[in-house]
Amino acid sequence: MRAVIAALLLSLCFTATAQAKDTGPLIGIGEQHPQIFGDEAFEPLGIKDTRFVASYDALESDADRAELDTYLLDARAANVRVLLSFGHSRDPLKAHTAPSVKRFEREVIKFRARYPWIRDYVTWNEANHCSQPICNNPKRAAQYYLALRKHCSGCRIVAADLLDGSKLTQWAKAFQKAVGHRRVLWGLHNYIDANRFRTRGTKALLRTVKGDIWFTETGGIVKRVNENKVKLPESTRHAAQATSYVFKLAALSPRIKRVYFYHWSPAPTPNPTWDSALVDKHDRPRPAYEVLYTWLVKHGIAR
Repeated sequence: MRAVIAALLLSLCFTATAQAKDTGPLIGIGEQHPQIFGDEAFEPLGIKDTRFVASYDALESDADRAELDTYLLDARAANVRVLLSFGHSRDPLKAHTAPSVKRFEREVIKFRARYPWIRDYVTWNEANHCSQPICNNPKRAAQYYLALRKHCSGCRIVAADLLDGSKLTQWAKAFQKAVGHRRVLWGLHNYIDANRFRTRGTKALLRTVKGDIWFTETGGIVKRVNENKVKLPESTRHAAQATSYVFKLAALSPRIKRVYFYHWSPAPTPNPTWDSALVDKHDRPRPAYEVLYTWLVKHGIAR
């Protein structure tokens, strides 16, 4: 009996060691609402990373600052690390105007002073998409990155965060030229690849750049109501299939280190324009949640 127990324990040790070596990419969830940290379906996943997008001038607005404070403090209390991404201003008069590099740098200094425990940043959310004021200015994006890097020594910074559209490689090359020969961390939102079950955009970025890549936003689309001309399939069943395919995309290269699925629950607004959530509006897990949970269990992360 002692020999059997010893053999069993040894087998478990080998299994645990193999599992520890094969954990795959780090998994996070992109979500704007702090309710995620109290949702009973979130804790069993074992996920300890989320992503939040803040306007670069959020600390200038009482409402935006309060929202950011709540999210970051709730995440900290839940022992969840936040990848904090900057984006355009919420002020309609400034939303389509890129701040000067000096203005961006001043805001970075204020963020660093207010939230010193945040060590993971994205320079600018979907910088190559023309909902953003720097979509045609990779050089300005590179200047923002260098300013953020200057004031966040030792931080993990996604230098350029890109959507997998037609300007992907062209934009990445221009950004790399602007920052020089230094190797940087890249972010990719590969919705087209994930939802069309293809690898084109992801492989194109892998060929174009040398640094590691994080999927800073990805997932399967349940419903989309906007003016985007790129047509993609939609349904809860499709979203589950796309979620499964994301893991195949992540397996394309060991340089793909993190995957952030977007998002947790549907936006609490009357007519949301985007839904790729893992749970429904009543916090009931959708099929995509089950796909994610199964993968996390297999890799020793979920309970």
